[in-house]
Amino acid sequence: MTSIKEQAAISRLLSFLQEWDNAGKVARSHILDKFIETNQGKTAPELEQEFSQGASLFLVRLTTSLRITYMTNSCLEKLLRSIGIFLSAVSSNRYLIEFLEVGGVLTLLEILGLEKIKEEAKKESVKLLQVIANSGRTYKELICESYGVRSIAEFLAKSKSEETQEEVQVLLDSLVHGNPKYQNQVYKGLIALLPCESPKAQQLSLQTLRTAQPIIGTTHPSIVDCVLKVLGTMHLEVQYEAIELIKDLVGYDVRQALLKGLVALLIPSVKETSKLQAKILSDPSVLQLTPSLPMFLQQAAAAKAIGVLARNDMSIAEELLYLRVVRGLLAAMGNTDHSNSQRLASLTLECFVQMFPLVAEHVRKCMGEELYQLFLSNAEDLYMKIDSIQADILAANTVNVTKALCLYGSSYSMNTLYGSRDSAQMAYLTHFEEDVESKE
Repeated sequence: MTSIKEQAAISRLLSFLQEWDNAGKVARSHILDKFIETNQGKTAPELEQEFSQGASLFLVRLTTSLRITYMTNSCLEKLLRSIGIFLSAVSSNRYLIEFLEVGGVLTLLEILGLEKIKEEAKKESVKLLQVIANSGRTYKELICESYGVRSIAEFLAKSKSEETQEEVQVLLDSLVHGNPKYQNQVYKGLIALLPCESPKAQQLSLQTLRTAQPIIGTTHPSIVDCVLKVLGTMHLEVQYEAIELIKDLVGYDVRQALLKGLVALLIPSVKETSKLQAKILSDPSVLQLTPSLPMFLQQAAAAKAIGVLARNDMSIAEELLYLRVVRGLLAAMGNTDHSNSQRLASLTLECFVQMFPLVAEHVRKCMGEELYQLFLSNAEDLYMKIDSIQADILAANTVNVTKALCLYGSSYSMNTLYGSRDSAQMAYLTHFEEDVESKE
C-alpha cells in the first residue's frame, strides 16, 4: 500500500498532467515557463522526485505537443527548452531513448529546414541535437542516417544569426569526432559549405575542416578548388582561416595541386581580364568596383599565402621556385588595378630575394637597378612609386628561374640558389630538379 504522502504526490502529478491536457496555448506557455524556471539543471533522479516517479508522463506530452505543433511555431522554443531539461539531465539515458523512439531526431532536423520558424527555436533544436550527438557514437550515427549532415549544413549556410551558426559548428565538430562510419560524410559536407554566400558559415566550416582533416587522414580532391576560390572573399577573417587550412593541407597529398593553384592565381587568365576590360569600357561605374573583383582578391590572397608558406618551410619555397612563382609575383606587382595585390606580392617577393641570391639576380634584371633599389629599401610601399611603364614591364615579365636552374646544372643551381645546405636538403632539391628536367 502507498503511504498518504505518496498518494498526495501522485494526486499532484495527475492534477498537473490534467492541467496540461486541458490547457490552451497561453496556459501551456505559462506552464512551460514555470517548468523551465524551477527545473533547469536538475538531474534525472531529481526530476523523477519532482514528478513522483512519473517524469516520463510529462516528457511524452511535451514530445507529442512538439510533433503536432512545431509547424505552427506555437510555444516551440519553450517546448524545445523543456525537452532539453530532460535530455541534458545527468543519468537521462531513459528520457533520451523515449524521445528518439517517437522520431525526435527527424522532428528536430525538419525544424531546421522550415523558413517560418524563428531563429531562436532553431537554435534550441541545434542544442538538442548537440545533446543527442554527445551521448555517444550510436546517436551520432542515427543523426547522420537521418540525412542530418545535409540538413545541418544547409541550415548553417542559410542562418542569419552568427550565434546560432556557432552552435551549428559545435554540432558538426561533435559529429566528426568518434563517428568513423560517417565522418567522411561530415567532412564532405563541410567542403560543400565553402562556396556558400555566408561569410560566417565559410569561416566556421574552414575552422572545422582544420579539426576534421587529421581525423579523416586523406583529402578529398575537391578541397583544393574550393579553398582556392574562398581566397576571393572580401572578408579577412575568412581569408585568414583559408590560409590556415592551406598551411595544414600542404602536409597532405594535395600539396602539389595547392602550390600550383596558388601560383596560377598570381596571373589571372586572359579570358577573365578581357571580360573585365569589356565591362569597364561599356560601363564606367564598373571601374570603381574593380579592386573588389574576386580574381584580384584571389591574386592578393595567393601572394600572401605563398609568403606565409615560404617563410614557414624552405622546401616549399624551393618547390614554388620551380613552379615559376617569381614570374607570378612580379606580374602581380604590375597589377595597377589592385594595390593590395602589388603590396602583398612585393612583400612575398622580398622574402624570396632574401632567401635565394639567384632570385635576387633575376629580379634585379627585370626591375632595373633604380626600381630594384627602391624595392630593397621598402618593398611594402613600392607600389606607390611604380610608374605605368614599369608596371607594364612587370606585368609582362618572362622571368624563369626554373630554366636558369636547369640550364646551368645542379651544382650551379644549388650553390647560387641558397649557398651551402645540409645533405638532406641537397638530396631533396636534386630529386626535385631531376623531376622538373624530365618533364621539360
